[in-house]
Amino acid sequence: MLLTRPVLDIGVATPRARIIHVDLQGTPFPFRPGQAIWLGAHGRDLRKPYSIASSPEDVAQTGRLELLVGVDGDGEPGAHLPLRAGGLVDIDGPVGRFTFPESPEESRFLFIAGGTGISPLRSMLRHSLLVPHVAIGLMYSARLPEEFAYAEELRAMTDAGTIELRMTVTRDVGPGDWTGTRGRITRDELEPLVHDGQTLCFICGPPALVEEMPKVLLSLGVARERVRVEEWG
Repeated sequence: MLLTRPVLDIGVATPRARIIHVDLQGTPFPFRPGQAIWLGAHGRDLRKPYSIASSPEDVAQTGRLELLVGVDGDGEPGAHLPLRAGGLVDIDGPVGRFTFPESPEESRFLFIAGGTGISPLRSMLRHSLLVPHVAIGLMYSARLPEEFAYAEELRAMTDAGTIELRMTVTRDVGPGDWTGTRGRITRDELEPLVHDGQTLCFICGPPALVEEMPKVLLSLGVARERVRVEEWG
C-alpha cells in the first residue's frame, strides 16, 4: 500500500532518536505487530525501512502510525527524510516477516532489544498485553542511560505489574548517572526472564546482539524454533 500522508508531530525519544507520528487521515492500515514500512519525503526516490512502533490496536484507535527514527548529531535522519511537522511523507508497506504470531500457542514471551531495536518489539509487546493470561519479559540494552527509548512507559508497565523489565547500559558512566545493570546482556541477566523452555523469544538490535542472544537462550533451554531475530541499526 503506497500512501502520501502528513507528519503530525515530532518528539525527542533519545538524543539519537525521534518519535514521529504520521496521520493516516482515516485510511485503514492493517499490519502485523513487528512489521515495517518504507518511508521517505514525498516525491523523493530514496526511502528507508522503519519498524512501526505502535501496535495494530493503537493505530486502529488513534489513526496514526508511530515510528522511532534514528538521527545524526544535527538531529536529522538523512536526506531521505527532512523532519518537520506538516511535511508530507510517502509510505509503502507494510513489509517484513519478523512478526508476532496471530494465535500464539505460548503464554510466556520474552523481548530482547538493543538500542532502536526496541521499535518493532514495542509494537509486539503492546499487542501481547491484550493476550489473556500471559507473562511478558523485556531485556533492554542501550549504550547510555539517556538512550533508552520509551523508558518512562516501560517502567510504568513494570510498576503496574504487566511486564518484567531489565535494562543494562554498555558504555562507562558515572556511579551517579546509572544505578542499574552495566555491560552486555549476560546469561545471568536473562535467566530470570526465561521461565521455561516454552518461552517465545524475540530479538532485535545490532548484529552482535542478534548473533549472541540465541546462543544464550539455547543454553537456558529455549528451543531454536522459539527464537525469532531481526537485525536492526
